[in-house]
Amino acid sequence: MLLLCGCAAKDGTNITESNNQEGVSLDETSTDPSTDPTVEPVAAVDSMSTKKVVWGFGNIENHEQPTEPKGLQSEYEKLGARWLLDGEKTICLTFDEGYENGFTPRILDVLKEKKVKAVFFVTYDFAKDNGELIQRMIDEGHVVGNHSYHHYAMDELDVSTAKEEVRFLHDYIKENYNYTMSYFRFPKGEFSEQSLGIVNALGYTSVFWSFAYADWDTESQGAPDDALKNIVDSTHPGEILLLHAVSETNAEILGDAIDGIRKQGYEFTVKL
Repeated sequence: MLLLCGCAAKDGTNITESNNQEGVSLDETSTDPSTDPTVEPVAAVDSMSTKKVVWGFGNIENHEQPTEPKGLQSEYEKLGARWLLDGEKTICLTFDEGYENGFTPRILDVLKEKKVKAVFFVTYDFAKDNGELIQRMIDEGHVVGNHSYHHYAMDELDVSTAKEEVRFLHDYIKENYNYTMSYFRFPKGEFSEQSLGIVNALGYTSVFWSFAYADWDTESQGAPDDALKNIVDSTHPGEILLLHAVSETNAEILGDAIDGIRKQGYEFTVKL
């Protein structure tokens, strides 16, 4: 099952400083020193598979790590991909930001009150339209991650276009905020071996997730109590938790979710 997370642009369109573990050479030579790989390539991107990898995190039982993310991380870790953290009692809280629906300021308020840092994966449209929020994220110590220029399915793009999806937003954030992004989230979680290689060669860690729920449909928000229970009952060691900031339910339950997770002995981190 492919886990699709709906964080497209509001109109419905799909819209580098090195963090490499092992670099991958692209089929074109970069002339931008900020995006050049800094380690020796292990393989040419054009020799990698372009087949879409179909995945889902499955059921989480007894607070154990889900099987499929563990297997995927083992297979693709050499290309800088993460589904899980290494720490036993750590959780990384992440938010996808395709567009602003009015709840990000409230989310930031709760995070500040609870003294929790998070990773916000933003698209170009979000960054362009919400400069004050981007600056606030940076000022308050959160991590701003790259969620691509147009929110295209990266595995369906040619190499040149895929590189542009990463670089355009990378350069925009660097030029406007003097901030260097190093975490990338694939739109809808859709990837191939080749697209992982492209992102890795541009100096990024690809950050997926080990838990999410259907929170992105603003016209069909779940009951807050049910959502809170789902989140708290699904914790597991090294969890990367994906929430969508367009969700009113998430904004409402975030403080209680953080409290419930901490009661289980977990600490929040943005170190991947």
